[in-house]
Amino acid sequence: MQHPFINNLSEKSLEDLQTTISELTKKYTYAARTGNGPLMHQLSMAMDSYRTEYNKQMDDLIKKQNINATVSIEKSNKL
Repeated sequence: MQHPFINNLSEKSLEDLQTTISELTKKYTYAARTGNGPLMHQLSMAMDSYRTEYNKQMDDLIKKQNINATVSIEKSNKL
């Protein structure tokens, strides 16, 4: 679920997004340890928003670089 007050994350770089996700994760862990359910819910929504944008930008980067994301598992008979 996206956080309703977080708009237009497309201007942020991948590094900024990852840094923010890490900071939110630390805050979420603290909220969980203290049993603050409403704060956990808000942080979860914020992390979802940032993760969604991060994944979108990573997908775009992979498409730009034409990276083949499939892995071949065929056994080679060469030793």
